[in-house]
Amino acid sequence: MKDRERGVVWEESIIFLPPAIKMVFLSATMSNATEFAEWICNLHKQPCHVVYTDFRPTPLQHYVFPVGGSGLYLVVDENEQFREDNFAKLQDTFTTKVGESKNRSANGRAISRVARERTASGGSDIFKIVKQVEDEKQKLWFLGYIFEFMWLPSGNAMIMERKFQPVIIFSFSRRECEQHAMSMAKLDFNTQEEKETVEHVFRNAILCLSEEDRELPAIELMLPLLQRGIAVHHSGLLPVIKELVEILFQEGLVKALFATETFAMGLNMPAKTVVFTAVKKWDGDSHRFIGSGEYIQMSGRAGRRGKDERGICIIMVDEQMEMDTLKDMVLGKPAPLVSTFRLSYYSILNLMSRAEGQFTAEHVIKNSFHQFQYDKVLPDIGKRVSKLEEEVAMLDASGEAAVAEYHKIKLDIAQHEKKMMSEITRPERVLYFLQPGRLIRIREGGTDWGWGVVVNVVKKPSTGSSRGGGYVVDTLLHCSPGSSETSSRPKPCPPRPGEKGEMHVVPVQLPLISALSRLRISIPPDLRPLEARQSILLAVQELGNRFPQGLPKLNPVSDMGVEDTEIVELVKQIEELEKKLYSHPLHKSQDVNQIKSFQRKAEATHEIQQLKSKMRDSQLQKFREELKNRSRVLKKLGHIDADGVVQLKGRAACLIDTGDELLVTELMFNGTFNDLDHHQIAALASCFIPGDKSNEQIQLRTELARPLQQLQDSARRIAEIQHECKLEINIDEYVESTVRPYLMDVIYCWSKGASFADVIQMTDIFEGSIIRSARRLDEFLNQLRASAQAVGEVDLEKKFAAASESLRRGIMFANSLYL
Repeated sequence: MKDRERGVVWEESIIFLPPAIKMVFLSATMSNATEFAEWICNLHKQPCHVVYTDFRPTPLQHYVFPVGGSGLYLVVDENEQFREDNFAKLQDTFTTKVGESKNRSANGRAISRVARERTASGGSDIFKIVKQVEDEKQKLWFLGYIFEFMWLPSGNAMIMERKFQPVIIFSFSRRECEQHAMSMAKLDFNTQEEKETVEHVFRNAILCLSEEDRELPAIELMLPLLQRGIAVHHSGLLPVIKELVEILFQEGLVKALFATETFAMGLNMPAKTVVFTAVKKWDGDSHRFIGSGEYIQMSGRAGRRGKDERGICIIMVDEQMEMDTLKDMVLGKPAPLVSTFRLSYYSILNLMSRAEGQFTAEHVIKNSFHQFQYDKVLPDIGKRVSKLEEEVAMLDASGEAAVAEYHKIKLDIAQHEKKMMSEITRPERVLYFLQPGRLIRIREGGTDWGWGVVVNVVKKPSTGSSRGGGYVVDTLLHCSPGSSETSSRPKPCPPRPGEKGEMHVVPVQLPLISALSRLRISIPPDLRPLEARQSILLAVQELGNRFPQGLPKLNPVSDMGVEDTEIVELVKQIEELEKKLYSHPLHKSQDVNQIKSFQRKAEATHEIQQLKSKMRDSQLQKFREELKNRSRVLKKLGHIDADGVVQLKGRAACLIDTGDELLVTELMFNGTFNDLDHHQIAALASCFIPGDKSNEQIQLRTELARPLQQLQDSARRIAEIQHECKLEINIDEYVESTVRPYLMDVIYCWSKGASFADVIQMTDIFEGSIIRSARRLDEFLNQLRASAQAVGEVDLEKKFAAASESLRRGIMFANSLYL
């Protein structure tokens, strides 16, 4: 239900279930189970029992292995006690590396990442963990058939005759999983008898494939690994191999499994030991530490009930971590389940076509978990309002009129500047002025980090949702002393009088820039020495003394050449307000306490107004407004009439939920599909299927390029209509996220009879991902066929059926080993 795309489906399913249906919910990482149960009770008017326990039958021990090091440190014991003494020893192992790193890093903020793709003979760290870890005094032996002894560095205690297989090694990259497994060439965990069993199972499993498909490299290369008790499991594997790995792992014939975190979701396949190859993952926006819920989910695979006295978790760390960060990850509670409910055109059209019943769009909105969670926080908001009103009543109100006027001018300036900067910080306007040495002011939420100095601007991969266009500004900012010593990333802090801070390079997103100064200062060519960065701090402080009224700012009109009428008007209004501010008697007043007292009173009053507004303005009203806007879109596109009655186009869209229903029906009704043969239709329809993105340049053949252009043009038109109807939508991002042409060539050739061995050479996308996309495409084509049948398009119905049939062959649609 947390999933941004699929969560709404589960939520709607629960709402639509008839009262007679009984439900059972299971979660290992849900901290607000009682709240969820309250929603179920409220929705279905029946009791919902919460059975909760934090007792773990098989306790866990959590160790940290410093990458490039040679020790293993127990940080959390089986009684869930954090061992601070061992954590201190762990930090000591990085001391030398930090010193070395500072000579190489721009700001000494993190230790250089150690390359993990070294071969086993070169001493890969993962190889050390799986095989052995040596230092001057002790040797650590892990997997049972080779290793009999284990020394624990924390207590110098030796555990005798301890077998640690099977082990699951979690990596957050599918390619890393395969690289790590291949680096295990020297290890062999299976006996001769087990090798023969593995080969027998393997040969029987691939009998469901054709002779040609059995010779695929992805299949042939897997047998030698499996025979040695080593395997890989991730979503990009061929389905037959993935299922085979699961079967062998359950039978104890796989001793070391390299897997992504999906192996911890929905599969009950525990191990004795779990290893994390990293503590950070890419979440589509940034590299972040894994959350406590994610760690619980994966570490929970360690320790088998009835088999192991305790489970072992080993965390590989390649940089210093703050103690609280590690504690929160290993011992923290998972984040609560928050609704991802949204309105989709598919749901709206289906509800409109069945409006005679109780299930209307408004009924679904009212009964959503999203609305329930919103209504539940209202009492807490009421308490906050009461507390703020008491605070306001106690504040001194003497001279309030003059202070109120002064504060209002400052507030108006801040609001106008915020509105102006949201436009100015668009990449196309601001990037030219972010030269090295430019002073920029950074504000995050309600915190002002003060003035910083631009070092560099970096373009990051587009995430489809970043308002700053994926750009990051490396900025020298004031940080508390020694912050880079105790954290992987220095934390900026607002400069305070008399405080001796340090300047460090901090990555800043464009929307956090609250002001651009006209001033630029020269920055040293080498920012690695602390002295070089401190000279910048002194220069910024000196400029602050020279300009007590504030550093001169870039004028968007006269300095930046912006001609947008709205921004020009904002600049004029800000200049007029600043004149009023500077001429106000209180601007140079010495009665600081009076001003601060009123400012706090004004802030509290403003917060009270906002909270009361929030209590009045139900979230339901926002959804009603969105429903109205989406209905306008459906009318403009001809899916419903002026009275909200579903038309022919809408009836076609009602049957499509795999791809974008508006876009695909547009292609059906504007004749795009009519001009294509069934091979081209299969290729074009693949653009609607979400899946892996290729890193290669797309070069399509002529018979596919024109249909793709028509698809992109239609997508842009639909996005523009949604924008006109006041829906928040980025047109370019909509086209990019809706049209995915990465498998067009692959599907086209497969549909025309090419072999699987040939088509996988045409893309860098994993074989398993291609098969998963092809199967979803088949489901989508069947929906299109049913949709064409519903509106009487016989020719189209035949084409969609033929396109589906052309896909259903060979390894793409081989039977599951579980059937």
